[in-house]
Amino acid sequence: MNEWSHEAEVIDRLLESLRGLPDVRVERVQPELRSSPNEGSYDARIHLNVGGKPVTLLVEAKKDVYPRDARQVLWQFSALRQRSASVAGSKTQPLLAAESISPGAKELLRAHRVGYFDSGGSLFLPAPGAYLYIEKPAPKSLTRSMRSLFSGRRAQVLHALLLRPQEWFGVTQIAADSQVAPSTASEVLIQLDRYDWLESQGNGRSKKRKLREPGALLDAWAKQQTLLRPPNARRYYVPGMKAESLVADLGRIFNRHQVDYAVTAEAAAQRYTPFLSVLSFIRARVLTGPKADAAVAELDARVVNEGSNLALIETKSAGELLFREQLDGVWFATPVQVYLDLLRGEGRAKELAEHLRRERIRF
Repeated sequence: MNEWSHEAEVIDRLLESLRGLPDVRVERVQPELRSSPNEGSYDARIHLNVGGKPVTLLVEAKKDVYPRDARQVLWQFSALRQRSASVAGSKTQPLLAAESISPGAKELLRAHRVGYFDSGGSLFLPAPGAYLYIEKPAPKSLTRSMRSLFSGRRAQVLHALLLRPQEWFGVTQIAADSQVAPSTASEVLIQLDRYDWLESQGNGRSKKRKLREPGALLDAWAKQQTLLRPPNARRYYVPGMKAESLVADLGRIFNRHQVDYAVTAEAAAQRYTPFLSVLSFIRARVLTGPKADAAVAELDARVVNEGSNLALIETKSAGELLFREQLDGVWFATPVQVYLDLLRGEGRAKELAEHLRRERIRF
């Protein structure tokens, strides 16, 4: 489907949505209108009657819109703003219609009182005397894009960036650090640039980038975590063992069996930024297999449904343990991974997550 087909389709969906609203009447549509150079340009002029008040929408149609695109559209609409006094007695209102609009882009558009519509059915129309605001779930295309960004090898790139939020880097460097192909690293950086989370300097092979908004990136990753199904975890009871001693024993035995693992969640957060007065439960990410099974047997860990003091989270690939760090002979997940795991925990886990972010991660 070419670009114009996407534009025509999203304008058709906008019209369908408007016609389905109470007290809204579409009176006339002028597609493919281009205004004078001094006024700015747009793809359609839609004349509405909203609750008895005339409103004219000047519509710019796009496929996908991220914050960077939204800034460009705001600049494009600035000339229209200057001439929005009236058109044939009605008020004019710029509106961006797209297949998908990211949350950050919507926030920018609302802040500048520019209307928007996406194919999921979200609509913002801040015309004087005819204010409409409908927020619906993001279109599937945007949801899939976000899920893909925060999973698999792409997540390794994000993890590497968040561990060094103040450093400049090149594509080759970040690909090597995160153990992915340069093409994968480049795809991730292009996506982050669309969200306006990066700043750049230089060009070509010498181009360097740095995170502009590490906190916004971590917030987006945290939000995705809440939408995903929890990873498979097996619960155990290890008899006669306090939590602190269990961490040390787990590290010693798993190291001897050459198991790839990383202690995470409450136990790791306590190691980085003590907060809880009592630690009663240990979680660890583990690359499953015969070595792990042998280590669990030596630990005398018994599978239970209730009363557990150990949970082993099945790790799909070694990439999920790529940035772990060893402290006092025990491998721990990074503070970023620990924070994300705590957000899916129980009890005081979320409170501990916020403490860890505030005191250790600091963005």
